[in-house]
Amino acid sequence: MSLLNSVLKVFVGDKTKKDLAKILPLVDQINSHFNSYKDLSNDELRDKTLSFKNKVSTDLKEVNDQIQEIKSEIEKTEDIDQKENLYQKVDNLTTESENIIAQTLEEILPEAFAVVKETARRFVENTTISVSASEFDRQLSQDKSYVNLKGDHAIWSNAWDAAGKPIVWDMIHYDVQLIGGIVLHQGKIAEMHTGEGKTLVATLPVYLNALTGKGVHLVTVNDYLAKRDSAWMGPLFEFHGMSVDCIDYHKPNSPERRKAYLADITYGTNNEFGFDYLRDNMAHSNTDLVQPKHHYAIVDEVDSVLIDDARTPLIISGPTPEGDRHEFDLLKPKVSALVAQQRSFLTGVLAEAKKKISEGDTKDGGFLLLRVFRGLPKNKSLIKFLSQEGVKQLLQKTENFYMQDNNREMPKVDAELYFTIDEKTNQIELTDKGIETLSSENEEKNFFVLPDIGGEIAKIENQQLEPKEEAALKEQLFQDFSVKGERIHSMNQLFKAYTLFEKDVEYVVMENKVMIVDEQTGRIMDGRRYSDGLHQAIEAKENVKIEAATQTFATITLQNYFRMYEKLSGMTGTAITEAGEFWEIYKLDVIEIPTNRPIARKDRDDLIYKTKREKYNAVIEEVTALSKAGRPVLIGTTSVEISELLSKMLNIRKVHHNVLNAKLHKREADIVAEAGNPGIVTIATNMAGRGTDIKLSDTVKQAGGLAIIGTERHDSRRVDRQLRGRSGRQGDPGSSQFYVSLEDNLMRLFGSDRVAKVMDRMGLEEGEVIQHSMMTKSIERAQKKVEENNFGIRKRLLEYDDVMNAQREVIYKRRKHALSGDRIKLDIANILYDTCEEITLTNKASNDFKNFEFEVISNFSITSPIAEEAFQETAENEIINQLYDQLSEHYSNKITANAALAYPVIKEVYERPGNTFERIVVPFTDGIKTLKVVTNLQKAYETEGKYLVQDFERNITLALIDEAWKTHLRKMDELKQSVQLAVHEQKDPLLIYKFEAFELFKTMINNLNKEVLSFLFKGGLPSQSDDQIQEAKRRPTTPKGYRTSKDEVLNTDEMAQRNRNVGAGAGGGQRNVVETIVRERPKIGRNEKVVIRNVSSGETKTIKFKQAEPLINKGEWVINN
Repeated sequence: MSLLNSVLKVFVGDKTKKDLAKILPLVDQINSHFNSYKDLSNDELRDKTLSFKNKVSTDLKEVNDQIQEIKSEIEKTEDIDQKENLYQKVDNLTTESENIIAQTLEEILPEAFAVVKETARRFVENTTISVSASEFDRQLSQDKSYVNLKGDHAIWSNAWDAAGKPIVWDMIHYDVQLIGGIVLHQGKIAEMHTGEGKTLVATLPVYLNALTGKGVHLVTVNDYLAKRDSAWMGPLFEFHGMSVDCIDYHKPNSPERRKAYLADITYGTNNEFGFDYLRDNMAHSNTDLVQPKHHYAIVDEVDSVLIDDARTPLIISGPTPEGDRHEFDLLKPKVSALVAQQRSFLTGVLAEAKKKISEGDTKDGGFLLLRVFRGLPKNKSLIKFLSQEGVKQLLQKTENFYMQDNNREMPKVDAELYFTIDEKTNQIELTDKGIETLSSENEEKNFFVLPDIGGEIAKIENQQLEPKEEAALKEQLFQDFSVKGERIHSMNQLFKAYTLFEKDVEYVVMENKVMIVDEQTGRIMDGRRYSDGLHQAIEAKENVKIEAATQTFATITLQNYFRMYEKLSGMTGTAITEAGEFWEIYKLDVIEIPTNRPIARKDRDDLIYKTKREKYNAVIEEVTALSKAGRPVLIGTTSVEISELLSKMLNIRKVHHNVLNAKLHKREADIVAEAGNPGIVTIATNMAGRGTDIKLSDTVKQAGGLAIIGTERHDSRRVDRQLRGRSGRQGDPGSSQFYVSLEDNLMRLFGSDRVAKVMDRMGLEEGEVIQHSMMTKSIERAQKKVEENNFGIRKRLLEYDDVMNAQREVIYKRRKHALSGDRIKLDIANILYDTCEEITLTNKASNDFKNFEFEVISNFSITSPIAEEAFQETAENEIINQLYDQLSEHYSNKITANAALAYPVIKEVYERPGNTFERIVVPFTDGIKTLKVVTNLQKAYETEGKYLVQDFERNITLALIDEAWKTHLRKMDELKQSVQLAVHEQKDPLLIYKFEAFELFKTMINNLNKEVLSFLFKGGLPSQSDDQIQEAKRRPTTPKGYRTSKDEVLNTDEMAQRNRNVGAGAGGGQRNVVETIVRERPKIGRNEKVVIRNVSSGETKTIKFKQAEPLINKGEWVINN
């Protein structure tokens, strides 16, 4: 691959060099302005910011004036069609203003960046800076210790507190940081190595884009970094009159959080930005809204947020009816017993397989080995046995044989198993024997078998029963299907919990709760739960409280949230390996930024051992030697379990060390601060990978710097690069070494067979090791396989969420219009026309005037304005227009009458002596339902009741939208689960999901439109009495029982993975896999001579291929390459 890249670079050119060639002239311009600004006074330097803002305002003046004129015209006109055209003009001009802003910022970029760099220089070279005090300075001096007033001057100090850490400003932007800033402003991803100062780089585009006054969001991966960076970099912006805040300091929906969003620059975590968006779309008042328009965001550690976290939707959920009803406690003993039974059985089978293989009976031995692998692939004895010479090849050969012809022979392997496990796709399936064993204790034989709906319905219909009796039998059948479906689903989740999810690896149990551990960072993911009942199954397994199921009220994935920003950019040290995904999903280009100083770290080739035991012994030997040499050591592990094992081994050697994992995450800051000291050993899960800099003393640098020891290759190359990046920052010395064994998950599941074959061919003894660049590249290819697999999963998930996102945009747009009230009249007119169209077309197609008349009366409470004869003879479009005109006129008269009826009551309340009401509640009813409308008393009085009617329109629209959307979300969740059954019919679930989701949404919108119109047309005051009017009390912004969470959608990923297999021609449900066998060697002629070797004895001989083929097929001999 490297040779191919070299050839491509010769013909196409190096992308990095091309990118930098366009940017470097801008760097020269910035430095030129920077040198000229040194002669400016402090006040003159600050005035530059005002001149930049004035230029932006001047360039936008013409467009903004046009927008204001059109908005004034909108307020005056009553014509709905004209209003729609005017709103379209406003939208077009808004887009034009964005283009003008982009052009203006491009022009002032060199000067603006130079201003920030010069400000940083002055803070470095002066302990205090004196300027003429502005009003903003005076406000800051009240609560910021680094700003003090002295007469008419403000004195700015260069020392302040950054989230509990005292700092003295000591940084000036160097050229590669200027390059990074330009890349970020251009809406791209800047890949910068660890220690290159990404936090400082962000100050450049943040300052430039904040000049527009539209707000800049800087997104971090955790609240500590958000609070630290906002306090650390804040004074640089505040010096120029820009306000800075961090949303993570303030409670959701609070006035303080609203104020934080109104700041020029807002820091916060990805989760809180996303949750605020969802909360805003559940708000019922403009005063509850906190988040402004999504203008520009910079995402720190962009790969973590937009790739690792992209598959986890943000969810606001609430209690669901019968949410605490489940069968996990009932099924747990059965599942636990069956798993134990299979484990006991397969322990004996594995022993027999070992015996037969050692005796040379590779056919029967391979068969038994495959049975163990199919039943318990994570069995530690099996994993160890597979690392022995030739055993893994024998297993693969046997598996290929039984998988041929669409898995025709596989049932022979599974016959004695109770269930089978596909570890790669996280799927478990009960066998006939397993179902029989589970059902044996129940009277009903089919207790765990879903009824054949089609066949059973046919039987019922063939009985020629009375309609009522037939309907009752069908209802009973559907109920039986539903109950058994839920039971089987719960049981499958319990099987996954017992066989695929290990405590202290995928999750930990703390404070009587199951807490998920992030596989990328090793941190505990507070509030996140596995979806689809899997979390409840793990809770049942661990004997902790099983939390009740919840219902989704609002949800969005981070992928779709961040795609809403007009401009998005990001920075990280590890993005280039995922450059294709960034471009395909987000249209973000990745630019590699050169380092300020050359990297001095030595990255050694991987050390590959046969077993984990040999590997860990070697790690301990190396760590002990490095620690004695006075070098700090950072040991990277992939799980809590391994970090604790290594800790025990170091304790035996009496090597002092610190452990940092998900159980001990609260000590992270202290442990990281100590990690750079001479001889200190730190064992860390991937937690130590992001947002942490391990600083070294001169003594440590002379000893060789920080040593990185990786105990396992992670599935993703990015995580390994993050771990390596802790060493060698800013030209520091250091080294990195990864230790790998054939028993590691990556090597077991995706490792190249070539690695195992090389080790077999060399006949390595226990404890011996391979180290070669070819082997390292082979491991990286295995990682690439996993990355491609994960990309497919995320892309599939995004395709599902895109369906939801399209629906979400429609609903949230209508909510926004209803909430603000500015375009609600237009929306009502549009839904009235759509409803007229739907009623007319449906009934005209069936030529059913009676139903047409009934729908008009039931929905609008007026008789049909079109006679039966006219309905039969008139064209559809004409009927629609006539009906719409008549209903529009009727509705206009209706709301005028409502305002006139309400005004006397409002007037009496308002003019009553001692009245202190600000907001009042007025009841409206359609004769069935009653809606309490909250309105501003003074505005309702001043508009003679018209403002009350507008609030009535807004309130009823919001209430009905929320109810319909909540129900629709539940149906969409059910749909996503049910469409997966399409795999059994060799259909793509995604296509069915898209079609069914469209039909569901269309039905929901039609019903919603009719409900809204029906209430608007029928609604009125129940009586004209001031007794009906009460003062409106402020209600809590977040309803009781609601909670926010990030749903770990592992199950959705499993479904998506299975669907991808189906798309590639491989069935998921019954594991009817159609696999394309790829040749591992060139085709051999039948009469060509080959050298073959006996697997058991090692004997070799040279014979013709046609004679060797039967021996090879038996598994007793292999071709000796």
